[in-house]
Amino acid sequence: MLSVLALTSVVLLGIASQITAIVVYTSWERHALVGSDVRLSCSFFSWQWTSPDVTFSWHYRPDGAKEGIAIFHYVGGAAYVDNKGPFRDRLEFVGNPSRRDGSILIKNLDFSDNGTFTCDAKNPPDIAGRPSSVRLLVFEKVPVQAGVITGAIIGVVLGLLILIVAIYYLMRFLVARRVFSLSMSKHGKKGKGKEGSQQKQALAVTDPAKLKAAASEKKKQESRREKK
Repeated sequence: MLSVLALTSVVLLGIASQITAIVVYTSWERHALVGSDVRLSCSFFSWQWTSPDVTFSWHYRPDGAKEGIAIFHYVGGAAYVDNKGPFRDRLEFVGNPSRRDGSILIKNLDFSDNGTFTCDAKNPPDIAGRPSSVRLLVFEKVPVQAGVITGAIIGVVLGLLILIVAIYYLMRFLVARRVFSLSMSKHGKKGKGKEGSQQKQALAVTDPAKLKAAASEKKKQESRREKK
């Protein structure tokens, strides 16, 4: 019994090592103008080397429809485009399978092309994986995305905040400079007043005539006091 279980485990491990998952990548959403061309990219990740038997397939489901239709296949090194569907003569394979690229180009877009495009890829022995889908929106004018508007609003708000802060600090600097100037001017006037009084006193002391007048005036006052 144990030998049977061991053999089963070895077989399962061998199968798992040969068949591993493949991850398919597409854009989430594409915008395009009426009459223009759009490239729908499709690539994949695989642990295996790119196989010569790699395959790509694209399906399209119009908006409002429940089921999709096959519009493109790449298999056996050849590309097969649906020549009866809505993209006949307007679909071109622009991928490079050796580089794991299964992109297609849709030309001369119309409003009726709005819908979901699904890409599936296989890289034998990596065949287990989920397809990836991209939604195509065709406009007469490509709308501005919400992220662009949000970024612009944030940029304007930040710019205003920076401007307000700069004005605040500039006003503080100007007020401080004005206060400093007034303080210096007051100190200068006081210094000049003191210097003037000191100069007058020095002149009075050093002038002989003024000294004599002061002495005579003092004698007169003393004589008047004695007479009384």
